[in-house]
Amino acid sequence: MTDPNSTPDASAATEPATVIEPKAPIEQAESASGAIKNKASNASETNWERSTLEKLAFSALAEQKTARRWRVFVRMAWLTFFVVMAWVLLYRGTAVNDKSLPHTAVVEIKGEIASGGDASAELIVSAMRAAFEDDGAQAVVLLINSPGGSPVQAGIINDEIIRLKGKYKKPVYAVVEETCASAAYYIAVAADKIYVDKASIVGSIGVLMDGFGFTGIMDKLGIERRLMTAGVNKGFMDPYSPQTEKQREFAQAMLDQIHQQFISVVKAGRGKRLKETPEIFSGLFWTGQQAVEMGLADQLGNLDFVAREVVKAEDLIDYTRRDNVAERLAKRFGAAMGEGAVKALKSVPAVR
Repeated sequence: MTDPNSTPDASAATEPATVIEPKAPIEQAESASGAIKNKASNASETNWERSTLEKLAFSALAEQKTARRWRVFVRMAWLTFFVVMAWVLLYRGTAVNDKSLPHTAVVEIKGEIASGGDASAELIVSAMRAAFEDDGAQAVVLLINSPGGSPVQAGIINDEIIRLKGKYKKPVYAVVEETCASAAYYIAVAADKIYVDKASIVGSIGVLMDGFGFTGIMDKLGIERRLMTAGVNKGFMDPYSPQTEKQREFAQAMLDQIHQQFISVVKAGRGKRLKETPEIFSGLFWTGQQAVEMGLADQLGNLDFVAREVVKAEDLIDYTRRDNVAERLAKRFGAAMGEGAVKALKSVPAVR
């Protein structure tokens, strides 16, 4: 039984006190782990920045090295270029063989015969003089492969061949490869003999002057040509102006005169060997075999045959004068720069 006079227990009468317990070990571990992670993250970011800066620095150094090497290469290339140019300016492409020994001298005539070209009178005459002056040259062979060109250039070469033959008393032979036509044949007839391949093209003894006339088209298009001249015939051969009958007759007379000069040179060079027919001087051309039959050529044969069987000196030395690299570059540059102006100013077609 409970004593009614007893005092209640104090501890039971009061409310229980709030107790703050320390963090559990797991929570402390998580907190420490988070701090470590933050430190690691900060360290990682620092390392990344450092790595990036190092890469940029190395890349800049590599670029500097590459640029320096490239500058050195360019300078060396220019130095080499100037050395080569200086060398080729002094080198004219002459043969390096021993010219004192007996040999057959060769001078090539290839391509269009024109002033400023590889087959110009300047280069060919210079080469022929060198060949004739060489005591070791037993004969001079003109190796021809040309469709023709300027009668003026051909006439200069023809005259020089005749002069050199008389001065040095050396034979001259023309050897035709694919083509020997027009002005090229003008040159060949100065040789003592002409050798051809049976399929070579030989002849075309004639002269031409070509051009165009656009007056009819201009009238249809309503275009007016405003050409002012001082002199009635100053605009002669202008493709945009009508050609009068008097002008046509004048041009034809000039061509006929040059043609007669050509015919005279052929007759003088070939002499009695030429079997004249009405077609020979008409501008037609023939095969090498036909040319031999007609007296336009002497015999079938190539360069080696002539050197071995005719000249009796199998060693060949090329005396051909060619533009060196520097001169070719200069000519091409000049041609590219002035081609448009030349075409615009050129009014009289070339005679061929």
